[in-house]
Amino acid sequence: MPLARISLRRGKSAAYRKAIFEGLYQALRETFDVPEGDRFMIVTEHDDDDFVYDANYLVIKRSDDLVIVQITISNTRPRAQKQRLYQRIVERLTENPGLRPEDVFINLVEVLPENWSFGHGVAQYVK
Repeated sequence: MPLARISLRRGKSAAYRKAIFEGLYQALRETFDVPEGDRFMIVTEHDDDDFVYDANYLVIKRSDDLVIVQITISNTRPRAQKQRLYQRIVERLTENPGLRPEDVFINLVEVLPENWSFGHGVAQYVK
């Protein structure tokens, strides 16, 4: 059910982008109990002029390898579970493709379960 949008600077290889997809998917499966096959992810690459960030905000030393991950999810998970997700994403992405922890920016957008339609014009999570 999560929808992940990944933004990064243009120029990374297909293997690099695939490693991000896979690490993110595995972290979601491990911490959010996302079922197998529930994989909806979009990567957007940006030119330097279109990818603006503060390299030192909150005293975190970011580099040009910054990856911004925004995940839209249903608002059904407690804070501790979200914190485990953040940690696991960073662990996975530092492992492969080798990102620095400082270069992983994560934002969750929570919506009501009724705000999803996976096809056929039906809100599948509405009971």
